Amino acid sequence: MPGTKLKWLSLAGAMLLSAGLALAADAPAPKPSPTMADILAAAPASAWRALADEHTLYMELPAGRVIIELEPSLAPHTVANIEAMARLHYYDGLAILRLQDNYVAQWGDPDGNRKLPAELLTLAPEFAVPQGTTLFTPLSDHDGYAPQAGFVDSFPAARDPDAGLAWLTHCYGAVGVGRDTDPASGNGSELYAVIGNAPRHLDRNVTVVGRVRQGIELLASLPRGTADLGFYATPGERTTIKSVRLASEVPTAERTRLEVLRTDTPAFAALVDSRRNRHDDWFVRPAGYIELCNVPLPVRPITTAH
Repeated sequence: MPGTKLKWLSLAGAMLLSAGLALAADAPAPKPSPTMADILAAAPASAWRALADEHTLYMELPAGRVIIELEPSLAPHTVANIEAMARLHYYDGLAILRLQDNYVAQWGDPDGNRKLPAELLTLAPEFAVPQGTTLFTPLSDHDGYAPQAGFVDSFPAARDPDAGLAWLTHCYGAVGVGRDTDPASGNGSELYAVIGNAPRHLDRNVTVVGRVRQGIELLASLPRGTADLGFYATPGERTTIKSVRLASEVPTAERTRLEVLRTDTPAFAALVDSRRNRHDDWFVRPAGYIELCNVPLPVRPITTAH
């Protein structure tokens, strides 16, 4: 009879549902996605590299030390110029000249009286250079400012594969060379660090030479300049630079030993994916996308334990 058939169907459905619930109850809970902290904790020692002392600057400010690592593979002549100036102690006693909100902190000679050897005065711009054999780790996500974005030796970078050119990008903490309208007017005697939202429109218009690895807060927290473009209106507003030294020229006991996560490792690939697809309890909807300058580049002190 129809009623009996419906009763049996209902009973069968209930039994299947009950069995399904039982199986679900017995099934192991899905393994949570690893967080950035999990990935870093599991990263082997080989996934990290020490900052290169011969290409690392210590800028000593009244508030502490700013550590800048330079990247010679993507601005070889400009980096060499800056390192030569550091060995000459050119930057000692210069000043932070400009602090523009959400943009840059810029330093140099406030009076224009500091002399340089003739061979350091002029320099062709290195807005982009032949990539050569430099290892480039591409980011799979689309980039609006370059054919391809990615990383070179733990620095945010971009490249044009068809042209064979690569360059460092203007992410937070990037260090670039100040210049005038003439593209060849930047020799490294005036530098700036990005302290705000990434001004990627400056890419390939300025030579970027490196990145602040530690101490960016000492620059970003300085008072904002009140004159045009954030320049300080009076000398008294400026912050004097005590000294700038290459780490390799600082006594070993006085060096700050740091290492950065290598960007050509499985650990870094897992980190990028964890930030692209956030599954932390706070997140309701993962973005499924990450922008180059939002990828963290972890730095940590080197300890005797690893």
